[in-house]
Amino acid sequence: MGLGGISIWQLLIILVIVLLLFGTKRLRGLGGDLGGAIKGFKKAITEEEQKKETEKDKNEKVEAEEAETVDTSTTENTEKSESK
Repeated sequence: MGLGGISIWQLLIILVIVLLLFGTKRLRGLGGDLGGAIKGFKKAITEEEQKKETEKDKNEKVEAEEAETVDTSTTENTEKSESK
């Protein structure tokens, strides 16, 4: 018994029939197309993750700059009111 009730001999017979029907060139082309599709999918996911990371970094930088500006202006206002 093999995978889910299919023996190794049944798998080999199916493989031979597929080879006879499609030929090795078509199967190679199909494998290459499938590999290219998977590669493209992974590339798209990676690019999307990089975009999100870049946007996150930009947002954090802007928030840090805004916080620094608020801290500076608050300190200046406090110093002015203490000197009066």
